[in-house]
Amino acid sequence: MTKIARVEWPTLLLLLATYGVWALGTTVVYAWSPMVAIVLTGLAITQFSSLQHEALHGHPFRQRWLNEAVVSPALTLTVPYGRFRDTHLAHHHDPILTDPYDDPESNFFDPTVWARTPWLVQTLFRANNTLLGRMVLGPLIGNVMWLLAEARLFARNAPGVRRDWGLHLLGMVPVVAWLWWGAMPLWGYLLAAWIGHGLLKIRTFLEHRAHVDALARTVVVEDRGPLALLFLNNNYHSVHHAHPGVPWYRLPQTYSANRDGFLARNDGYAYTSYREVFARYFLRAKDPVPHPLYPAAEPLDSR
Repeated sequence: MTKIARVEWPTLLLLLATYGVWALGTTVVYAWSPMVAIVLTGLAITQFSSLQHEALHGHPFRQRWLNEAVVSPALTLTVPYGRFRDTHLAHHHDPILTDPYDDPESNFFDPTVWARTPWLVQTLFRANNTLLGRMVLGPLIGNVMWLLAEARLFARNAPGVRRDWGLHLLGMVPVVAWLWWGAMPLWGYLLAAWIGHGLLKIRTFLEHRAHVDALARTVVVEDRGPLALLFLNNNYHSVHHAHPGVPWYRLPQTYSANRDGFLARNDGYAYTSYREVFARYFLRAKDPVPHPLYPAAEPLDSR
C-alpha cells in the first residue's frame, strides 16, 4: 500500500473549503436567499461528517490529537466526535456487521423484538426502509434512537461516554457563538442539519446487507459523481472495510486496480451508480426490518 504523506493536502484543503461553505451559508448567503443558504449549509454538514469519518481513520495528519482537533466543532449537533469514533471503529469488526445488537450501525431489528413492536411503530420503520423514507424520516428516527441509547450509557457512566459528551458541548460553543452572530436563525440551522443527516442516509441506506459471509455484507456503488465526493468515496465501501487506512481520494484507484477481486470478495454486492439505487429503492424497501438471518450460526452471531 502506498505510504501516506505526513499531511494529506486534499483532505485538509477540502476541510477548509467545507468550513468556508458552512460559514458563508450561515451568514452572507442566508442574507441573500434563506432557502439556498439552508441547502448549502446542509451540504456542508454532510461533507463535514464525511471528513470526521476520515479523521477517525487517521487523516489528514499522522497525529490523532491533531485530526480530532480540526474536526471538533459540533456542526452535526447530535453526534459527539468521540462517540462517532468509538462506535464506528467497533462497526469495522466485519464478523458483527448487521448484527442487531453487536453492530452499532445496524438498521436491523431482532425478529423477536420486532414481533412484539406495536404496529404503528412497525409501519413507521417500514416506511423508513425505503430510500425516500430513510432520507426524510431517517434523521428523526435515527437521532431519537441514538440519543436514547446514549442517554442509557450516560446514566450508567459507560467508559468514555460522559467525557465525549462533555467535549461535544465544548464543540458546540463556537457553533452557537457563530450562529448568534450570523444571519441564520436556529430553526434554519436545525433544518440544515436535518438535510445534512438525510443526505448521509443515502450512503448508509444499503452499504451493508444480511449475508452469511461477513465479507459479502459490504457494498460497492461504482459512482464517481457529486454524491461520491460528498461521501468521500465511501460508496466504495467494501474497499474501505478491506483497507480502512486508505485516504478517500485513493479508494477509486484501489478499487479499479483489483475490481474483480473486490467483487469476488463481497459476492458481487454492487451497483453501477446512485442513479440505479434511486431507481430501485426510492419508494421500495430493499430489506425487511427484522434481520432475515438472525439468530444465526457464525460468523453473524459472534457473541
